[in-house]
Amino acid sequence: MRWSSYLALAALACAVAAPSGSALARPVTREEAMRAAIHPVASLADMNAWLARAPVTRDFPPDFVAALRGQAPAFLIEMSTAPGCVPCADMWNKLGPLRRQYGWQVRTIGSEEAMIRSGRLALPWVGHPVAWVRPVGDPNRIIPIAIGTDHAPNLARNIYLAAKMLTGVRADVGVRALSKFTGIVGMTPRPAPRTGRN
Repeated sequence: MRWSSYLALAALACAVAAPSGSALARPVTREEAMRAAIHPVASLADMNAWLARAPVTRDFPPDFVAALRGQAPAFLIEMSTAPGCVPCADMWNKLGPLRRQYGWQVRTIGSEEAMIRSGRLALPWVGHPVAWVRPVGDPNRIIPIAIGTDHAPNLARNIYLAAKMLTGVRADVGVRALSKFTGIVGMTPRPAPRTGRN
């Protein structure tokens, strides 16, 4: 799906940026490409610095508002979250106004469900948040609209495209049109070092 294309682009960018003859001028592994496309953040400043690099959607189809409002009863936005996750709070704050403006339901899901979904779509689990759109009555038909937090216009456009794909737009057309996932995810807390004697 789109994620592998994103990884391939990241790998190409790493390969092109590497000076010729250096140790980096070699094929980039999938793991290196994945690391290059994921940005764990622990602070608001770090998150905003990465968001500043992400392009913002400027062009919307003419039926954008009518389609989002008209499809609201049929679909649901679900997102994963974790305590203390800065980009999770950011995503929730951006989905809230979209919910109020267009009437879409938004709810959170647990870590286990999020990881199962990612596995079903062959998406590497990179941490929270991840957001999906699905039909209200069908938890098995899901389309990821964000891996990591994103700009509100990008989220809105991806919600629109997910609804279109779930109602008949050819999937490859919709996938190509989705905004790039930012990969701005929460920093996984490290366990505190053990001190003292056992």
